[in-house]
Amino acid sequence: MTSGSIVILLGTTKGAFLLSAAEKRDGWSIMGPLCDGWPINHVVGDPGTGTIWAGGGGDWHGAGVWCSRDMGESWTLSRLTTGTMDSWAQQDAEFAKMIGWTEPDTPFADEFSQIWSLGYAHGTLYAGAKPACLLASRDGGQSWARVNGLTDHPSRDSWNPGAAGLVLHTIVPDAKNPDRLWVGISAAGVFETEDAGKSWVRRNRLSNAEACEGHDHPAAPKDGETGHCVHNIMRAPGGNDILYQQNHHGVWKSLNGGRSWEDITAGLPSTFGFPIRVHPTDPDTIWTIPLNGDSVGRFPPEAAAAVWRSRNGGGDWEPLRNGLPQENCFFTVLRQAMGGDERDPAGVYFGTNTGSVFQSSDEGDTWREIARHLPTILSVEVMERA
Repeated sequence: MTSGSIVILLGTTKGAFLLSAAEKRDGWSIMGPLCDGWPINHVVGDPGTGTIWAGGGGDWHGAGVWCSRDMGESWTLSRLTTGTMDSWAQQDAEFAKMIGWTEPDTPFADEFSQIWSLGYAHGTLYAGAKPACLLASRDGGQSWARVNGLTDHPSRDSWNPGAAGLVLHTIVPDAKNPDRLWVGISAAGVFETEDAGKSWVRRNRLSNAEACEGHDHPAAPKDGETGHCVHNIMRAPGGNDILYQQNHHGVWKSLNGGRSWEDITAGLPSTFGFPIRVHPTDPDTIWTIPLNGDSVGRFPPEAAAAVWRSRNGGGDWEPLRNGLPQENCFFTVLRQAMGGDERDPAGVYFGTNTGSVFQSSDEGDTWREIARHLPTILSVEVMERA
């Protein structure tokens, strides 16, 4: 798509926000906070209809998915689980009256506390939850069913929580095959289904078992597998089986749909980071944002921000710093907080935990800050409309 409007969909700790611009990707306007100020972990949209979904919640609200069919002007909420506020309201009529509470119809009781990720393809809306499970809706988010094939996976008892808990944070549909889907779970790894969720296979094996030797971190490759604390996954364009992942212990590439993985971290300043982004038409161009490590602050190395780009599938890396803060920069870019458009040249966007959004309209060569002082940004997605 080379013309039309563009909308950046932001999930934050204080609601969803929409940043909108015309075809020149300039003059951004901000709408928000939306979704009644709920913590929103992920926002996705369907450019064909203009429908937007926002998933989030927490211990207080319970889990839910918001939906707007008019580009953010109005929203409806599908509550999926109850939260602390429901317990309080049930026991205190005055409190219930104060917040305008009514007994919710929540199909999953209190089984999980948050929606962490969303994915839409082939008419199905998927949602990943905390604790990790996968839900599916075939009516645009009005009703939901658990994908039991993943919940009942034989390895379930071995899944361990990451620092943020046991979360299903990444959903990667196959654009051509509705029966095929990948998910990322921290800290259980990558899973793939090829039969619409009836069965799932773990996809964490290393191509070269020698790569698992000599590590000194529990999230590093072990026993012939990548570390199970996968942070983000993205599929390359073109209908191939190329996947990339940013892991707790490096950046990895698979040429066979996750059946095996190669370490492509060499050349980056650290093994730790959260997001990964792939070019919309070139499977060999990728971007990531390394941080200095999980136990030493989780900010850009030497407190100087850089997006690192590879033009050859991870063979070489270059830092892109033009327009980014190079002194006293201590922000974090979280796992879903990097998105992109499909224009030529491709646009890349990322949000920080300090509430800034940075934009590049030239594939990372130059950057500029297009929003600041927002709440902590948890996700960045881009929706383009003709």
